[in-house]
Amino acid sequence: MKAGEKKNGISFGVLSKWCGEFSFIIVFVLIFLVYALTSNGLTWSGTMNIFRHSAVVGIIGLGMGLVCMTGEIDLSVGSMLALNSGLSVIMFNITDHILMTLLFALLFGAACGLINGLLVGYIKMPAFIVTLATMLIFRSFAQYICQHIDKALAGGGSSVYRMIKELSSYQPFYGLGNGKVLTVPIVGLILILMTALFVYITTSTKYGKKVYAVGSNAKGAQMAGINVSLMKVSVFVLAGILTGLASFLWVAMNASSDPATTGSSYEMYAIAAVVLGGISMSGGKGKCLGILFGAMSYTIIDKIIVALKMDSLINDAIKGIILILVIVVQIIGPRIKERLTRHN
Repeated sequence: MKAGEKKNGISFGVLSKWCGEFSFIIVFVLIFLVYALTSNGLTWSGTMNIFRHSAVVGIIGLGMGLVCMTGEIDLSVGSMLALNSGLSVIMFNITDHILMTLLFALLFGAACGLINGLLVGYIKMPAFIVTLATMLIFRSFAQYICQHIDKALAGGGSSVYRMIKELSSYQPFYGLGNGKVLTVPIVGLILILMTALFVYITTSTKYGKKVYAVGSNAKGAQMAGINVSLMKVSVFVLAGILTGLASFLWVAMNASSDPATTGSSYEMYAIAAVVLGGISMSGGKGKCLGILFGAMSYTIIDKIIVALKMDSLINDAIKGIILILVIVVQIIGPRIKERLTRHN
């Protein structure tokens, strides 16, 4: 009898631990079931489009996840997306070269991330204040450059960055953003590959272990010989590079970038994907795999709102409520678990 109880206790403990570590999958499945019930005829193509619509936020979310794992935050990624994608359009129009545009987007993203990282890592300024300031700076530059420099290059142009359709690389570039491989969107495949890469980095490399160590206990990590300042700079640079990749994909998908609206609230969507993915905002906990499911969950919430024919103006309100509820569960959940453990 005791042996059976112990066996059941172990099984329950394993199940409880699994549910705790992979709760993001359960949340995703529940949200997807609601979507399946509310949509008028769920199709394979519509399901695969979830990957396409999650690509930009998901890739930005991977960078945000690394930053949050160290106990910091980056509010500038949405504005960085607007500036980087706008300048990438200009680069493409000048060079008519896809790889040159990708290289520019990645390097410019790294430079923007480096600015944030140096101010947070070495100057020791609060990440919230630094990235709030650069959020305003990047958005302002995106609008100014579009109104003055891009208009001059385009010979009058509009207030939106647009790729020149007559260029020889236009169709291949646009096809990259809107094409499919075996019914799966190319941008969705890129999201999956990037998620796999960062799952490997965070779980199987010394760098990943250092990221978790800095987020868990910065002072302890410093005493253990980890250069905490350098680690914080590095995660902001990686966040910038990933935002650069997201900017490249945004241009490929849309062939344009609006400096006023592109990336608007995307910093919040990225944070939401991170939180829904189970990464702790206080740092040191979470899995990059969860960010993929978190981003897709948020995409499906959009689709549910459309399927239910709800007012689009309430979209962000619903997302905000869900974000608060998930954070509340993150805070209260461990406390309840601790109390149950004590009673048992």
